[in-house]
Amino acid sequence: MSDFTTLELIKDPRGFATLWLSREDKNNAFNAQMIRELIIAIDHIGADSSLRFVLLRGRGRHFSAGADLAWMQQSAQLDYNTNLDDARELAELMYNLARLKVPTLAVVQGAAFGGALGLISCCDMAIGASDAQLCLSEVRIGLAPAVISPFVVQAMGERAARRYALTAERFSGERARELGLLAEAYPAAELEQQVGQWIDNLLLNSPQAMRASKELLREVGHGELTPAIRRYCENAIARIRVSPEGQEGLRAFLEKRSPAWQGQPSNKEPRP
Repeated sequence: MSDFTTLELIKDPRGFATLWLSREDKNNAFNAQMIRELIIAIDHIGADSSLRFVLLRGRGRHFSAGADLAWMQQSAQLDYNTNLDDARELAELMYNLARLKVPTLAVVQGAAFGGALGLISCCDMAIGASDAQLCLSEVRIGLAPAVISPFVVQAMGERAARRYALTAERFSGERARELGLLAEAYPAAELEQQVGQWIDNLLLNSPQAMRASKELLREVGHGELTPAIRRYCENAIARIRVSPEGQEGLRAFLEKRSPAWQGQPSNKEPRP
């Protein structure tokens, strides 16, 4: 879909995209170029109304080892204002990923350290290998998980975030599932098959209804019952019912047929 040096953005003909972190020789570690390219790729995704959902993945053995060593060495030489510019760039990436209108699914294997937990937390859903190793590693090198912290707290809860941010303990994919950071954790040998099943399941759903549901849940937040939220929800269901896909879905249900947006499940592994 576009030319990148640190990423690959591949659109599947079934209507979804996979955004691959592609610095395999560096274990997909972040640097300034990858952050900038991720921002650009997310802009491309957001502008493509044909996409139904997006997978975020890492090439090779690891999802992402966190910050690139050479980039950190350069950052150590920068003054406060230049570091602030770097932080704002990373924040733009995280906030843009979290605000994407299409559903996002992160797939985690191997190591996911530091800022990689931010990417995972910004996605709507995440799955991974049971033996994946995750870590909020910043305090080990005298730093803090500052920019990613709001998203990590939302994904795994305040108490767990305090523990792992303050101890820098590594925890497994299975533990991440228990904390809610991952929706599911699978044996590593089964991960690709499970990714295919997640893809097939998402392809059953109305693309516009998934977008509308994501926007709805963002507005609802923690579920506080206010008059404004009540009115928003009432309007949301009225809008989706009269939308083309809402009408098609209702007709298909009543006529006992598949709606137009459903293709045939692939039962295949995703394109490598």
